[in-house]
Amino acid sequence: MPQLRKDPITGRWVIISSERSRRPTDFIRRPVPPPAAAHCPFDAGNEAKTPPEVLAYRNGGGRDQPGWRVRVVPNKFPALRIEGDLDRQGEGMYDKMNGVGAHEIIVETPDHAMSWSEMPEGQIQEVLRAFQDRMNDLKRDSRFRYIILFKNHGEAAGASLEHPHSQLIALPVVPERVREEIEGALRFYQEKDRCIYCDIARQESAAGVRLVSETDRFVVIEPYAPRFPFETWILPRGHASHFESSDPPTLENLAWVLRTTLRKINKTLEQPAYNLIVHSAPVQEGPMPHYHWHIEIAPRLTRIAGFEWGTDFYINPTPPEESARYLREASLA
Repeated sequence: MPQLRKDPITGRWVIISSERSRRPTDFIRRPVPPPAAAHCPFDAGNEAKTPPEVLAYRNGGGRDQPGWRVRVVPNKFPALRIEGDLDRQGEGMYDKMNGVGAHEIIVETPDHAMSWSEMPEGQIQEVLRAFQDRMNDLKRDSRFRYIILFKNHGEAAGASLEHPHSQLIALPVVPERVREEIEGALRFYQEKDRCIYCDIARQESAAGVRLVSETDRFVVIEPYAPRFPFETWILPRGHASHFESSDPPTLENLAWVLRTTLRKINKTLEQPAYNLIVHSAPVQEGPMPHYHWHIEIAPRLTRIAGFEWGTDFYINPTPPEESARYLREASLA
């Protein structure tokens, strides 16, 4: 019998279609092929092919020269531009403003063929530190209300370049999807005086049925009402609303958790394309007792079609309990 499950944070319903339950081998997959360098603008030695860097961690060399370990540059084709005023206007019943923001690329390694599942943990930690440094710098600009960090891995996930990289976009508004998440968490907090994410982390750790792995700082789970098969969440155990405030030991442990989790996903699903998103609180707001930063990973195994677009209902053919079991049992040897 199929199930309807309600996301306890957003109130969104999903259909867990257990009658057509799918194993990892049942999905039509397009594994991400090993990258082949061909005049890649992100490769070491090609620094002149990108805009001037805004941040780099280096072993040596000068600005916009080889010798970097992690490098951050403005997107050459930005969704938003950092120059100018917002100039908010009304046009009858409609609202508009200038497309002001920041759009940056975090080049994660000079190695064209290295993925997060293969990187040394220290390298991933430096990428996370670059995320943090850029967020803390950009949040000083009062025009920016929300900063999203995301990684598109593989063509099916929207990546146009193979070289390992992530993106950051600073927005002058808080996206509705983020407001929905925060408001859902606030309703729970006002009723119970507890953070719903803290409760989820504790319950899933204790129950174990949707638990993928855990450390003293993080819990990795398949959420109760996932939109997509093998959707995976990484939740800090300690309450914190803003990713950019994480301390070095937390980033160090997160690097291990990310590498291990992505290795499990790659092993189980044979190198799928995926989207990874850091969910954090709006940057101009102080600590929130009701909201909890976290990371969501969505392997690209199914497509959104008319039913999903028309209803915002998602059909997931793999129960999260099964997904968690497959990932828990994935051998990393």
